[in-house]
Amino acid sequence: MIACAPSLSRAQESMDKLWGDAVVKLRVEDATRGQLFNEGNYAMFIHWGLYSLLGNEVDGKTYYGIGEWIMNKNMAGIPIDQYKQLAGKFNPVNFDAHEIARIAKEAGMKYIVITAKHHDGFAMYHSKACDFNIVDATPWKKDPMKELAAACREAGLGFGFYYSHNQDWTFPGGGNGPGKDEEGNRATFDDYFVKKCLPQVNEITTEYGPIELVWFDTPGKMPKHYVEQLVEVVHKNQPRALVSGRAGHGLGDYQTLGDMEVPRHNVEGMWESVDTTNDSWAYAWYDEYWKSPKEILSRLIACVGRGGTYMLNIGPRGDGSVPERAEKTLTQAGEWVRRYPQVVYNTDASPWQHVLPWGDVTRKDNTLFLCVFDWPTSGKLYLPNLKTQIASAELLGVEEGESVTWEKAGQWIALNVPPRAPEKLVSVIQVNLESEPEVDPVWALDPNMATEVLAEFASVDNAEKSEKRWMEKFGEWKGVTHVHGLEKGGAASWEIDVLQPGDYNVELTYSGNGRLVWGVAIEGGQAIQNQQNSSHNYQTFPIGWINFPKAGRYNISVKCLEGEVESASLKAIEFTPMH
Repeated sequence: MIACAPSLSRAQESMDKLWGDAVVKLRVEDATRGQLFNEGNYAMFIHWGLYSLLGNEVDGKTYYGIGEWIMNKNMAGIPIDQYKQLAGKFNPVNFDAHEIARIAKEAGMKYIVITAKHHDGFAMYHSKACDFNIVDATPWKKDPMKELAAACREAGLGFGFYYSHNQDWTFPGGGNGPGKDEEGNRATFDDYFVKKCLPQVNEITTEYGPIELVWFDTPGKMPKHYVEQLVEVVHKNQPRALVSGRAGHGLGDYQTLGDMEVPRHNVEGMWESVDTTNDSWAYAWYDEYWKSPKEILSRLIACVGRGGTYMLNIGPRGDGSVPERAEKTLTQAGEWVRRYPQVVYNTDASPWQHVLPWGDVTRKDNTLFLCVFDWPTSGKLYLPNLKTQIASAELLGVEEGESVTWEKAGQWIALNVPPRAPEKLVSVIQVNLESEPEVDPVWALDPNMATEVLAEFASVDNAEKSEKRWMEKFGEWKGVTHVHGLEKGGAASWEIDVLQPGDYNVELTYSGNGRLVWGVAIEGGQAIQNQQNSSHNYQTFPIGWINFPKAGRYNISVKCLEGEVESASLKAIEFTPMH
């Protein structure tokens, strides 16, 4: 973890609070309310606005962080009048709605949500309610939302809008905006809401055809009665549209997780994770840290495997073009999705409720799709504690499929697989069960490969377990559930299932100050301890070998024994078989 400066830490806390409480063939014209969200499971987010013209560079200085906040005092702190002048230079001649729809379609996404108005108050469509918009204030004088809505319909994609309903940094009375109007009169939030917010939400839900979703954001302390009016307008004008979980006051139709948050355990109900193809949401000239196709698939399948939907963002440049590397990685991942649509669309959460050492699982009724990211070279792929009988298993991606045999190994199933993975990115094994899957989701040590067990799944005694989120750069969120506050004798413990007895190398991932002594113990068995250094960010350190004398269930505990114990923050324990 990168330590935040005091001002950044306060900004982090305020941003966090702003979020509020938190069929294979899916055709948009046939979709019922929420179907593309609930069954499509994959969507494109687009952050595009005046801020894209700057690309995080102001007066020759680069500001590192999310570009749509470039006006903010934690970024460039651009005065309102100066920022508004950008509109006169905004001429996105390379915007191509059909190209964006094509990229989304080839990526395997089922709908697009784009910024109609972000916190800067600039409308990216032709708004009659306020002339600070892309048609009235720029030399381009076109409404790209008309073009994109039409391109989505033509491509069979759903279409939706992001709208910043609370924050408006340039309109009098808007959240974190000017407190006085142009005549110097005091402006209230009600002035902003009545004159701009409510009319604009009415515009975007009446003038662009069918809308799948309206994605409100950062409600902050916005009073409930305002949110109720907005939700009512959306549902009245677009009865089939969903309202995002960040509308506030629990009035959204589903839950939206924190920015860039992919959950590690199954989440009940309808929910989405919102993520971005690199580190910034809006275009930033310096940001070339792109997610690889394999990482995109890992995060997509993790979201589907935990029971949710994944919405992945691109940030077009100021000229409207899409960064080539974003297009490339999305398209390459999309080629895999097109080969295995049954894995992603209209599927449910994994019965194991978390990742497995080799990959992840999605489910459709009595069929499991094993998504193997790390192929076992031993010829055995292990399914721990699957109690349901297997009817058949097939390796997908090979000509006409290839039958897979299996055998019982205690309470485990061992699938017999070829020594080489058939897929470069993610191989898929389809397992058809005789009835609904029943699984004991206890964490289990894979006999082939390292098994990382997160502190999130630990029980604690004389210690605390909580979520910690921080920003690496402004607006670039990271998070972990950690065990900390380890008092004397404090411990994190897990129930672990072992199939293959023997020695396992144990490593801990933690942060802290100075040299720390950690102890790892098997209840009723061997105990080991070791001193290792630590740092302010999470790093992995070896502790030693520990022995499981026979197959079965064990209780493993971790304690911080010596050093600045109060600084210790445990993220995970990892076991690697040494045989």
